[in-house]
Amino acid sequence: MEREIIRTKDGSTTIHIKDWDECYHSKHGAIQEAQHVFIKNGLALYQNQSVSILEIGFGTGLNAFITYLESKKLDLEINYVGVEAYPVSISELSAMNYVSELNADDKNAIFNLFHESNWEEKVVIDPFFTITKRQQFFEEITDCEQYDLIYFDAFGYRVQPDLWSTSIFKKMHTALRPGGKLVTYAARGVVKRSMIEVGFTVEKLPGPPGKREMFRATKYK
Repeated sequence: MEREIIRTKDGSTTIHIKDWDECYHSKHGAIQEAQHVFIKNGLALYQNQSVSILEIGFGTGLNAFITYLESKKLDLEINYVGVEAYPVSISELSAMNYVSELNADDKNAIFNLFHESNWEEKVVIDPFFTITKRQQFFEEITDCEQYDLIYFDAFGYRVQPDLWSTSIFKKMHTALRPGGKLVTYAARGVVKRSMIEVGFTVEKLPGPPGKREMFRATKYK
């Protein structure tokens, strides 16, 4: 499928898949979306502790990089696992402007390390942040009570509804520890029903720029 690099409304870049008219991040602001959905309504709930995170849709590495930056402010020790079936090409990654847009030029080597590190290996970024990239389909995930937080950032329901199925959310529920949370930009009724069916309690929260609402789901048992 034909792909292109586009600039979103907050100045940050993303990848646009022309055949689907679907982007890796919001056209209304890639960085703004990541900060609102995954940091403000996810990571920021944790402070001064160790947190294990599973990202569904590692993609450009934006969510992982922002998590790294924010973890320092929140005094968190992070174990980060990113799952991606189809890794983004090096040429596309080189066109992403996240380091400069986040005023993190001194962390450019960290962003590059996220992408240059080997898949299927746990890599120590620093004493308080490790990352493991796993190339696998979401239906192949078998983790059990390993994570405190899930970033669910799959392509939208409109183009890949199978990624938002009850069977996938059952795997997410199993992967979380009791009390764990899943945050996603999505707010469709069919998604909420699937989450509730597998045992999640679902909150509807204000969405990022360009979206009225989003979901946060909690595993209570």
